[in-house]
Amino acid sequence: MKERRIDAIKKFKFGEQLYQQRARNALPILVRQAMANEKIYYGTLSKELDMPNPRNLNDVLDCIGNAISELNEALPKEEKIPLINGIVVNQQTGLPGDSVHFIRQKLDPRQKEAIVNQELKDVFSYGKWSFVLNELGLKMPEKLGSQFIESTTHQGKGGESKEHKQLKVYIADHPEIVGLKKSLGPGETEVELPSGDTPDVLFQNSKCRIAVEVKSHISNEADLQRGIFQCVKYRAILKACRSVEIENYEVNSLLAIEGQLTKDLIRIKNTLGVKVVENIQVK
Repeated sequence: MKERRIDAIKKFKFGEQLYQQRARNALPILVRQAMANEKIYYGTLSKELDMPNPRNLNDVLDCIGNAISELNEALPKEEKIPLINGIVVNQQTGLPGDSVHFIRQKLDPRQKEAIVNQELKDVFSYGKWSFVLNELGLKMPEKLGSQFIESTTHQGKGGESKEHKQLKVYIADHPEIVGLKKSLGPGETEVELPSGDTPDVLFQNSKCRIAVEVKSHISNEADLQRGIFQCVKYRAILKACRSVEIENYEVNSLLAIEGQLTKDLIRIKNTLGVKVVENIQVK
């Protein structure tokens, strides 16, 4: 066992197989997510790593988990590193795969959820990820350059384009286009929230409130980034509304775009836990 774990760190740091290279690329991304208190979906992580098949992440995450397990052998119990590979979850269940170290035994869904929630709490509260990355020969995740952030704050505001209005109305009439139930339609456009903000489309019933920010193909990178941050704001406002109303409905937000995100924007939306639906076509 000890020899296997020693091999695990060596393989992680110096291995040339594709899954080992991907593990070295993936760990800083997971650290970024942990520091943002955000899980990440298998499909989302695979896209950021330019992996065509999310199922191949199992070997990648296993490589990370084994390396951390070996690091833990040299640490006292109170300083153990939480298994960060557990923050990669299935989009349907919200839980990591059964290959993750801390849930390799057979458990019913409730037991698994309780264990995962505790592990996630430990991952999000851990404060020594720079130490972990350094021990494994890696650097902390790259910060977003201030110049790019500033580029989104100096844009002038104009009137609504016909492209934006057309896309907004189309999505309001077709919630299934953005992955929502058809029965939620038609959504309402330009509904003013108590904060004064007006999401492009709001879908709501007794069970949910979902705000959709819409960007047409004429939106540039700065405008798309603005849309991602707007979704964070809508989500927080809707949660506040739910608290004031003392209700229990689901709240969420998403960005719907005609184009595709750049790699920089993929990193931002993953960090902030914002769902983005790309390549929407008005028919």
